[in-house]
Amino acid sequence: MSAIKESVDIDCRPEEVFAYLADPSHLPEWQESAVSARALGDAPLGVGSYVRVLRRVGRREFPMTMEVTELDPPRSWGYHGIDGPVRGNVHGTVEPLDDGRRSRVTIDLDFEGHGMGKVLVPLVVRPHARKEIPRNERTLKTLLERGA
Repeated sequence: MSAIKESVDIDCRPEEVFAYLADPSHLPEWQESAVSARALGDAPLGVGSYVRVLRRVGRREFPMTMEVTELDPPRSWGYHGIDGPVRGNVHGTVEPLDDGRRSRVTIDLDFEGHGMGKVLVPLVVRPHARKEIPRNERTLKTLLERGA
């Protein structure tokens, strides 16, 4: 079971929503803590691909590598953090609404702590993420409905 689960309805077709979400370079546009994100390597993004993400929490920046564990366009995606003291596990779904004219995006998120991350996850990381994710989803909704 995920520690955090949030959903948002977006007035865009699932294919449009998924295409935007599946491109890691868009993360900093809609996620407050994301400074940069890019796929590693030249191959198209797929299961087994890696994405390098730089996040800012407070005044500190934390690089992390995520492995794509699921990619089922236009329905779902998943990432698993593979390095650093805090490793995210993300699963997202895009559900069609109104005969595919609108979409519901649901994001399930949890974290694994390693080393000092075992202390950071419950005290800092989860509380921060619980506050940020609803704001991120509102930003995603606004961007996509404006035609990002």
